Amino acid sequence: MANKIPQIVKEVKKFVPASLNHAYQKQISFSQFSTFQQCPHKWALMYRDGHYQSEVSIHMTFGTSMHEAIQHYLDVMYNKSMAEADRINLEEYFENRLRENYKKDYEQNKKQHFSSSLELREFFEDGKAILEWFKKKKKGYFSKRNWWLAGIEVPILIAFNSAYKNILYKGYIDIVMYNELSNKIKIIDIKTSTRGWKDKEKADEVKMMQLILYKKFFAEQFNFPIDDIEIEYFIVKRKLHNHPDYPNNRIQTYAPAAGKIKLNKAVNAVNEFLEKTMNKDGTRKIDPMIKTPNKNCTYCPFNNSKELCDKGTFS
Repeated sequence: MANKIPQIVKEVKKFVPASLNHAYQKQISFSQFSTFQQCPHKWALMYRDGHYQSEVSIHMTFGTSMHEAIQHYLDVMYNKSMAEADRINLEEYFENRLRENYKKDYEQNKKQHFSSSLELREFFEDGKAILEWFKKKKKGYFSKRNWWLAGIEVPILIAFNSAYKNILYKGYIDIVMYNELSNKIKIIDIKTSTRGWKDKEKADEVKMMQLILYKKFFAEQFNFPIDDIEIEYFIVKRKLHNHPDYPNNRIQTYAPAAGKIKLNKAVNAVNEFLEKTMNKDGTRKIDPMIKTPNKNCTYCPFNNSKELCDKGTFS
């Protein structure tokens, strides 16, 4: 590969978003949007009324730690060498991140434990198995031939709708790759899963909208042709199916459809979210938000608070 760094890679690497002016600007995120899709009342309690509840769990702590381990390996692999990346004790790195992230989440959870030592050990062993598989099979997923690592945790901060110019969409893209032969960008989002995604997960339109929106925002933020951007979910599995009909791969990739129809649907959904929750000046609407009891109520932080929500049980 030539030593000359492609221009788009330079731009992504050096990009620093402008600071949000909290005096008049507000930010929204995919978490806010997806929470609203689950239940508008939950969104109002968390993001409007000041009842934000930390939704910590061992799954979230594990996911953060796994992200950091894979991203660290790729950073060394592309920015230094594959040999140096292979010398990383990735399992030890993951163990340290898992421990530190658990401590941080424990503090955030008002110093209440949300896992046991036995469960933590199980999740650590699952992580080791994933990383061992990843190191052995990495060339099937990440090649250095014609590919550049443009960025990790690439920030997105962009005005979504001109009618709501004081409201900015904020997010971070896990991995951005650039292929200098095809002149295409690939946006990758790492997801952790117990046994991988099946048809149900792939058919979840809201889940798929995350990368579809990132594709649009990346194109606008970096003035890059949207048709030359590919998206992919990189799914790592903690457990394997003990069944001959299921492949025993620790990694699954999925590229959702992201053409104009899907893009317009995602854009319209976020615009509807803005119209129902925000005033044009960036303040939040005070209208009551409907409650939509569903299976997610079981895991809702307001499930046991009748003062805040009296529909926490779904049957």
